[in-house]
Amino acid sequence: MPGSADGSTKTMGALTVGGLVMVTAYTVALGSNGWLWFGWVVLGLITLGMVVSRST
Repeated sequence: MPGSADGSTKTMGALTVGGLVMVTAYTVALGSNGWLWFGWVVLGLITLGMVVSRST
């Protein structure tokens, strides 16, 4: 089980970083979209929560 939790945490981290790149590219190309940034913040908080819960 710890291996799968570690893998899912790494996957969430990769998605969070990839999401930041996509949202930043969208902002540069088409202008800022508050909902995209809000979604990215939520994704980041979920990822952070997974990291914290895994380390305890």
